[in-house]
Amino acid sequence: MFNLLKNKLSSFVNSLSKKVEERAELAEAPAEKPAEERGHEKAVQVKEQPRKRPAEKPKEERKPEVKLSLETRVRSILSPEVEIREKDVSNLLDELEMSLLEADVAYEASKGITSELRKKLVGLHVKKNDVGRTANEMIRTTLLEIMEKEKPDLVGLAKKKASSREPFVVLFLGPNGSGKTTSIAKVANLLKKNGISSVIAAADTWRAASQEQAEVWAGRLGIKAIGGQYGSDPTSIAWNAVAHAKAKGVNAVLVDTAGRQETSRNLMKELEKMNRVIKPDLKLYVGEAITGNAIIEQVREFDKVIGIDGVILTKVDVDEKGGAALSVFHATGKPIIYLGVGQEVDDLQEFSADFVVGNLLT
Repeated sequence: MFNLLKNKLSSFVNSLSKKVEERAELAEAPAEKPAEERGHEKAVQVKEQPRKRPAEKPKEERKPEVKLSLETRVRSILSPEVEIREKDVSNLLDELEMSLLEADVAYEASKGITSELRKKLVGLHVKKNDVGRTANEMIRTTLLEIMEKEKPDLVGLAKKKASSREPFVVLFLGPNGSGKTTSIAKVANLLKKNGISSVIAAADTWRAASQEQAEVWAGRLGIKAIGGQYGSDPTSIAWNAVAHAKAKGVNAVLVDTAGRQETSRNLMKELEKMNRVIKPDLKLYVGEAITGNAIIEQVREFDKVIGIDGVILTKVDVDEKGGAALSVFHATGKPIIYLGVGQEVDDLQEFSADFVVGNLLT
């Protein structure tokens, strides 16, 4: 997963290391001899050897001269460190910005990341052979600063609410096909492992076979799914599920909703009504990692309508680019709580910034 983004970051680090190390080697090279000394050598050559016109080197072999001041040479020789300069990173950061865009990182996030790296790297003194490690560390720090946001502890909140004898209500929302129902089953499985009972409110009365899908997952997990007729009011189904949980002492209600685009005003109003009536404790947006930048506007619009507490990013296991996670954090400020990494009930991984950044930089 995240292979493209990983390769782009690795390429940046390698290019920067090579560039700075080559500059340090040039600074340490012996200074060119004065013109009079060169003339003397030439004169001696003429006496000892027949005059012969030296063969001219092919044009491709000629290398541009790099003029370094005596002060720079002496400082480089005496110091075990080299300073990273603006001209070392300028073009490379421009290339990195384009690479991040190719990896589905949002424009504003790409700008923010490269700008922060510029601040951290320019003027930094590093050991001549330690540029790569230092650059990696700067990238790690920058990405962690973006992704290390406080996120709600779903299991902890559910346990706390259970002690009050009131059900913990979680509302799942997002576009059609994002994996909401499967994610609900995974969360129900997670709660069950932690001793928390749950019921699924199959409030998607729009998509064909949605009710049956919820019932199949509920049956596998040994819990109940409460649904209704297709075309019926989804808010009433969610309300009935909450009432059932209260009556039966069930700890949590997991509310499935119909997939909708953020541009569908009628469906968004329906979601707003459900939010107002059942007053969920947690509202989670479920979106696919492979949608790239589209996920940003979706999260923003859903957040405007009912407010979002966190994100479940699905299909991470097939996401080769890896930019969606960075974009969500940087552009929306919403934390990613879980990652969907497969289709089975155990394929739900708690989001860890350290884990994601570690995978990108190894």
